[in-house]
Formats: sequence, C-alpha cells, structure tokens
Amino acid sequence: MSDPYVVVIKPSARRVSRRAGEWVANEGRFRAFDSKALAREWAREASPQGRTLWVQNAHPKDDGPADGYLLARASRLRSNETELPGEQRAFGDLLADGQRNPGPKADRS
Repeated sequence: MSDPYVVVIKPSARRVSRRAGEWVANEGRFRAFDSKALAREWAREASPQGRTLWVQNAHPKDDGPADGYLLARASRLRSNETELPGEQRAFGDLLADGQRNPGPKADRS
C-alpha cells in the first residue's frame, strides 16, 4: 500500500464548507486519503452550491506533514455561476460579457 495523501484544510475551505468545518472541529485540520484523486473527489462533494473547493499540491518547500491544501474560492465573486467547477472561460469572453479589465495591480486605485 502506498503512502496516504494528506491534506490540510485551510481556513478558506472551512469558512465556505460546513462539511470541511465539521471535519476540522471533530478530527483536526489534517485529513488523509488513499490518493490525491480521492481527496479531489471529497473536495467536489464538500463544495456547497456556488462555491468551489479544490486540492492544490503543497509547496515543495513546505516542510509540514501535508501533501496538499484544501482551498476554496467563491465562484459568485468571479461571475461564473453558470460554470461547472474546474471549467475556465476565455478572458475575451469575460470582456464580451461586459466585465471591466482591471489592468495591472499597480494601476488599481
């Protein structure tokens, strides 16, 4: 049997997913899976409507016990409610839908 894939449940995921928050409250912030694929499946199942949870590999210099991070993003903030998790839209399509190009960060005021 191979080593488990250990995920640390980050605060962003706990805030948007009741299931992730309950896991942390009952079991702690780490969760072990038999594979990364199973961790990703759990992330999809734990994603509430309008939110996206995903598993990202831990940074190579992160010397903690986690192999990956469970993270969240609010899809509604990206105006993509019609997208399925994991799909992407072309930047030109966003502009065609009337979204403003914010420009480089240095230009934002």
